[in-house]
Amino acid sequence: MKILNFLKNLSPPKIIAAGFLLIIIAGTILLTLPVSSADGNGTPFIDALFVATSATCITGLTPVVTAEHWSLFGKVIIMCLFQVGGLGFMTFVTLTFLVLGKRITLKNRLVIKESYNLYEGTGVASFMVSMIKFTFIAEAIGALFLSTQFIREYGFDTGLFYSVFHSISAFCNAGFDLLGPNSLVEYSGNYVVNITIMLLIITGGIGFPVVLDIYLILINKFKKKFRLKICIKNLRLHSKIALSFTLFLIILGALTIFTVEYSNPQTIGNMTLPHKILASFFQSVTLRTAGYCSIPQNGLRYSSKLASIMLMFVGGSPASTAGGAKTVTVAVVLFSVLTMLKGDDEVVIFGRSFSFRTIRKSLSVIIMMLFFELVAVMLLSLTEKNIPYAHEGIDIFFEVFSAMGTVGVTTGLTPNLSFMGKIIIIICMYIGKIGPITMAMIFMVNRKNREIKYPEGNILVG
Repeated sequence: MKILNFLKNLSPPKIIAAGFLLIIIAGTILLTLPVSSADGNGTPFIDALFVATSATCITGLTPVVTAEHWSLFGKVIIMCLFQVGGLGFMTFVTLTFLVLGKRITLKNRLVIKESYNLYEGTGVASFMVSMIKFTFIAEAIGALFLSTQFIREYGFDTGLFYSVFHSISAFCNAGFDLLGPNSLVEYSGNYVVNITIMLLIITGGIGFPVVLDIYLILINKFKKKFRLKICIKNLRLHSKIALSFTLFLIILGALTIFTVEYSNPQTIGNMTLPHKILASFFQSVTLRTAGYCSIPQNGLRYSSKLASIMLMFVGGSPASTAGGAKTVTVAVVLFSVLTMLKGDDEVVIFGRSFSFRTIRKSLSVIIMMLFFELVAVMLLSLTEKNIPYAHEGIDIFFEVFSAMGTVGVTTGLTPNLSFMGKIIIIICMYIGKIGPITMAMIFMVNRKNREIKYPEGNILVG
């Protein structure tokens, strides 16, 4: 009760940050218990905190092998953490209110609106119910397809649990797996597993508003017999940008990986052509904050690591289970640059212009993310200077951008992190989950709007 009263007095950004922090603390306590570890000896606090943060922040980085270190109880706790982290703790608060028949207060609506960057605060209950229904249906379908492979290999009970675990993990873009230290490398040629995981990652990463928008379009298509071209035209601007930019990044990422790694024997060099194409697309998709890998990340060439870092920085779409700067945010900034180069006055995408507030917020997100990431890189380069391959520098960048983008892939740095290195990555994952803007707003002092307008000054730029 005291916790609820404490949360009521906080601003929406602080409620979001505090909510996830409480979940991480609860998860850490549960994971330190002897019953959570496979050997029954318990888990060191820092490792339990790292995994609880990674699961809640749907990242996937872990200093221990999930399949080997945790007991069934521990694995269930981790699965619950990334399910809550994927949907957001406010979703479950809202669901509890609806089940108990309580009214969703205006403040709760504002928190949910802040959490998912919704257009408005109305229709929150229906949005949440639709989101929860879609999530469970998508995860159930994913588990059904995965079970055709895992049950055959691991038996019914274990295979079914593996199917549910990996389906939820993929949809929530969590990246945790129970297949050993090599993630999905052994399944890199399995089309059912790869395509199912990729579709779950994409579906969870495009954002719930986009999914609902597509659903309404399909209803109009089949019930009202609208032409497909008209249906696509009727998509919201946000959905058009998110879908088109997502498709562009997946294809561009796959082409880059395929071209650069084509002859690399440490990744896809020894694969057949269809296998190379599948692995390239999977790598491109998983870098959008999923965390699974079907090729060894430490074997990637330097150029591929740089491309991976850029994809991890972008991440998924707003109001999704994914992290990163977000597709729509980056698209707005890129089009703003193109507008300046063309000498136009308005930033226009799909025949619609943007307000200065939208452009300013997009720039703020990107600049703040880069600031936090570069500071983390600098600190990590100091704490991990004794790791041999970390001297290359690219692996530290890879680790930090993976953590801040809540991606979860690693070139092998995570298990070897020092105590302070783990703390830095934990902070990165936390900031990446709640978002840099929310993080900054936590420390902002409430100020009244100024009515004073200052004269415009001229400065030299560029």
